[in-house]
Amino acid sequence: MTADRPRLPRLGFPRQYDFDIRWRDDRWCILDRTRQRFVALTPEEWVRQNLLEFLVRDRGCPRALTAVETFLEHHGKPFRADVVVHGRDTAALLLAECKEPGTRLDQAVLDQVDNYNQVVRAQYLLVTNGNAHSCWRLDPQLGSGRFIDALPPYGDM
Repeated sequence: MTADRPRLPRLGFPRQYDFDIRWRDDRWCILDRTRQRFVALTPEEWVRQNLLEFLVRDRGCPRALTAVETFLEHHGKPFRADVVVHGRDTAALLLAECKEPGTRLDQAVLDQVDNYNQVVRAQYLLVTNGNAHSCWRLDPQLGSGRFIDALPPYGDM
């Protein structure tokens, strides 16, 4: 027996995307086109999948150069980076952290992505809960960053 299809909130991306959502293994799952497998449909995963489609479809990020839930280690502590987009030279361009809808994007979240970026070393950082988005560009020469209104297209990163 399957549960009723989950009611998924509309998120603050420029458009709605079509997803393959199925009842599998006693839970709702969503096809992650980047990882090419079904994953559990949690509120955070809903945000992550929408962000991935936005990056690929609206910002032109190559799916083949996009990593999802990449295992990393910082000061001996393991963590998973939600989304890392690489340049054609394989250097990290963008590090994104996804939170479930309703989660405040407070200083703790910004500190989290900043800590992750000590390992990733991306030029662009993004945090999102699906409705609120915060993005900034780092300047390696100055050792600081500035908030930007929108993430540029892949070719301009």
